[in-house]
Order: sequence, then C-alpha cells, then structure tokens
Amino acid sequence: MTLIQMQPGPTSATPVHSTVAAAVDTAGPQVCDDMTVEVALSVMAGARTGHLLVCDDGGLCTGLLTQAQLTAARDSSAYTDRVQLRDILGNRGPFASPVTTMAEAEHALRCRRLDALPVVDEHGSALSVLVLAR
Repeated sequence: MTLIQMQPGPTSATPVHSTVAAAVDTAGPQVCDDMTVEVALSVMAGARTGHLLVCDDGGLCTGLLTQAQLTAARDSSAYTDRVQLRDILGNRGPFASPVTTMAEAEHALRCRRLDALPVVDEHGSALSVLVLAR
C-alpha cells in the first residue's frame, strides 16, 4: 500500500496546511473484493455513485474502482460472470492518509489522471474518498 508522500509546491487555490481529513466526509460504498463485476455495477447504480471502495476479507482497502473501469471489464472479451473485483483491480494505490495535504492530494490526482483517491488510516482501513472537483 502506497501513501502519497509527494512534495509539490503550494497552489494558490488550496491552503498549504489544509489536510485531506478536513476536506472529506464519508467513505461511501465499500464492497468486498470477491464481489462480481455485475453485482458491483448494481451496487454502484443503487448508491448513485461513480466509484466503489474495494476492501479485502480483513476490511483493508485494496483500491477504488470507477464505473468506467467496471464497464470496460464487463465489455471485455475475457469477461465471464465469475470475474471478481480483485481480478480487475490491478495495482494497489495510490492512497492518501488523513494528514496528506490537499496540495499533495490534488497533485497526485492530476498527475495520475484520477477522479478519486481513497483515504486510509495507518492500518489501511478506508476512511473516505477524495474526489477531484471538475
């Protein structure tokens, strides 16, 4: 699991000392990594969200999946109804910690072209999701 530890310069839109913990509310829908893609898409539709936090059997955050990623997996020629989220999750991360500054988190989101970033505690449990405003 990789916590963001970048040192970008401050941006004018975000106070230098503002942390991720101050900018997020709740984690939103969390699902287990053994869930199938179809069920995950249904959960996402029911929750009216564009992303799901994925956790392992121990409750540790293993990543975040977007509707676009799930749809692409479902539309893939390799897709079967047995494909689980852990099969498409890929590498774990990036993650932010609650003490990550907003400048660091924004930098990570923009550089990696992400729409959302999971925020995890020191044990790897999901706390929230930071979503990039467009």
